[in-house]
Amino acid sequence: MTKTFGTALNCIDGRTQIPVTKWLKRHFGVDYVDLITEPGMDRVLSQATYIELDRIRKNAVISIEAHHSKVIVVVGHYDCAANPVSDEQHFKDIQASVQTVRSWCLPVVVVGLWVDQFSDVYVIC
Repeated sequence: MTKTFGTALNCIDGRTQIPVTKWLKRHFGVDYVDLITEPGMDRVLSQATYIELDRIRKNAVISIEAHHSKVIVVVGHYDCAANPVSDEQHFKDIQASVQTVRSWCLPVVVVGLWVDQFSDVYVIC
């Protein structure tokens, strides 16, 4: 039986890994989650240089081509050390990040997620 994958563009913060993985498994029925991490991923994707974005895009393509991932989630979270902004700014950064990933025209669904201080996961876009 073939196992299914999703991809998370997430912060390095360990508090977000398990909640996001569980969310992807529950909502998309995937067996495994490929993790592509950067400190403050929502800031990186919304403000990065071409070189940074291209490196992340290439990693996402590996996940799609090697593991046939059908979904990418972009994650922002409460109390992010690398992106110490208001929740409202995080939501804007997540929306901009989702637009960036969608502009790559990859054959996947792209979803923006927020992880709050209680490790609850919410869809932003």
